[in-house]
Amino acid sequence: MGLMTIGAFARAVRLTPKALRLYDQVGLLVPAAVDPESGYRLYDPAQVSVARLVGQLRRIGMPLAQIRVVCGLEPTAAAEAVTAYWRQVSADTAVRARLATLLVDHLSEGGATMSDSNCAVAVRYAAGCDTGLVRDSNEDVAYASGRLLAVADGMRGPGGAAASAAAVAAVTPLAFADVPAADLLTVLAGAVSNADRAVRGLASDTDQPVTTLTALLFSGSRLAVVHVGDTRVYLLRGGELSLLTQDHTWVQTQVDQGRLDRDQAAAHPRRAVLVRALGGGRQVEADLALRTAQPGDRYLLCSDGLSAVVDRGDLRSALAATGDPEGTVRGLIELARGEGAPDNIACVVADVVAV
Repeated sequence: MGLMTIGAFARAVRLTPKALRLYDQVGLLVPAAVDPESGYRLYDPAQVSVARLVGQLRRIGMPLAQIRVVCGLEPTAAAEAVTAYWRQVSADTAVRARLATLLVDHLSEGGATMSDSNCAVAVRYAAGCDTGLVRDSNEDVAYASGRLLAVADGMRGPGGAAASAAAVAAVTPLAFADVPAADLLTVLAGAVSNADRAVRGLASDTDQPVTTLTALLFSGSRLAVVHVGDTRVYLLRGGELSLLTQDHTWVQTQVDQGRLDRDQAAAHPRRAVLVRALGGGRQVEADLALRTAQPGDRYLLCSDGLSAVVDRGDLRSALAATGDPEGTVRGLIELARGEGAPDNIACVVADVVAV
């Protein structure tokens, strides 16, 4: 069979001539020959299967650069590449669905403007880490700035410290970005996806480290919360201490299902087993929430090296005591050490003040 004109080839592969010309221009599907007089593109019938594959990959939304890579692979490797791509699309879609739900809830409550300037506030902050009294290494990371607060607790062997550091490093650029309030959730969700990929990139033949990550991102008086694992966010407002996150642990699932009470969960030997973490599972599953900060609020982000050993009443008392964030961080670490500090301790204290 001879060469096919671009029109005949387009009909055979169910692509438009315009698409074929684009694929030629980017070097993805180059014609077998070009008529020297007319400039018409001519295609070899052997190119039909490749062209159909290109069309199918475009229909699932794969970028042209990635299609070029897939088309150069053996069938088994190409199938794995398509599977990985679609897994990421599914993860991103799930994140967008959660963002849409949160935004609908927010707009339904009358917050349609999502203004950055509804209240002029600033954040005073401090962060601290301590190895504790039992561990000989530190896998916790704490970070604080006027826009971003974050804690991470790495685990699973020697890669734990690298995992927590990579997760916090992936979200740290947000501290230097002027993010509009309307974009907080989207930007933070994207950053946590980047953090998950960074942690997965640390895998070796024998080890896949994982880490928790809990962070707050401020824009004016609006803030977004992202949470994966058992690091926590507490809010002290009007003298009342509230836990804003839910632990992604095996024992918490048992509490939610009524199989354990909270006292049993606190003493259970599997209390530290995570069911969600960055680097674990097929895709990251992060909790996302929007909140409004008020002058007088005090936020605490911490690892379980603090929350698991210091009584909640003592946490409230320490946070409610008059003191700047730096002194409060030191006091909280000393409370954990007073309880034996069997784990690393990371905490961030941030005060919201009126400008």
